[in-house]
Amino acid sequence: MPNERLRGSIAGAGLTVERLAEIVGVDPKTAERWVSKDRIPRRAHRSATATILKADELYLWPGLLDDAREKSASLAEFVALYPHRGAVPLHLWSSLMTSAQDCIDILIYAGLFFTDGTPDIAKTLIRKGESGVRVRLILGDPDSEAVALRGAEEGVFGGVAARVRLSLTHLQDAMGCPGVEIRLQSATLYNSVFRFDETLLVNTHAYGAPASQSPVIHVQRVPGGRLFDHYLSSFDKVWSRSVPAMEKGTV
Repeated sequence: MPNERLRGSIAGAGLTVERLAEIVGVDPKTAERWVSKDRIPRRAHRSATATILKADELYLWPGLLDDAREKSASLAEFVALYPHRGAVPLHLWSSLMTSAQDCIDILIYAGLFFTDGTPDIAKTLIRKGESGVRVRLILGDPDSEAVALRGAEEGVFGGVAARVRLSLTHLQDAMGCPGVEIRLQSATLYNSVFRFDETLLVNTHAYGAPASQSPVIHVQRVPGGRLFDHYLSSFDKVWSRSVPAMEKGTV
């Protein structure tokens, strides 16, 4: 049975199967089988195709829900669900920051609990950068409509922008230091993401409620799993459209 969802998404993106194959880097006959025979591509090709078509993998290939191996790997990724951010053990944040050896990626609007609650956070990030850890932080642009809207939805109005500016003050000394990049973005923030090497904490968001009241998902990267890469892909998309905080002159 052909995959009509994939066929329609390709057409909707203004592409042909042959052009999609060229972009993804597979043989056109392989891509044609994805459509005509509903073959499920390899994981890397699925991810690339979903990104190009701006669609979710599960929408394009519902059969993934029946892939026992992928379900098993994704279940293995799941470590814990905390009912709200305050339920996350305090030592977990600091231990993950301290133990990170390769990368620290953080996507927040203000994240004041983190910047204000981590002693000497700028110095810590500077040391991490100097030791070879890649540090990427994305905060909300305090002058953006998205941040203003979040403040209005939470009933604090300018409070979110004020918290962003305070976080930027805590981070100021680390701006421009080797290995440390701090950027601002103005997109809607669906989740706050805290990545430390192969560990991920995702603070979900709910309309009208501050992030502190929403659940946190603890994920550990596992080969073949989907959750870690799914949220990391979201981080990378926001990173690609963000701008260096120093260029904005907000601090």
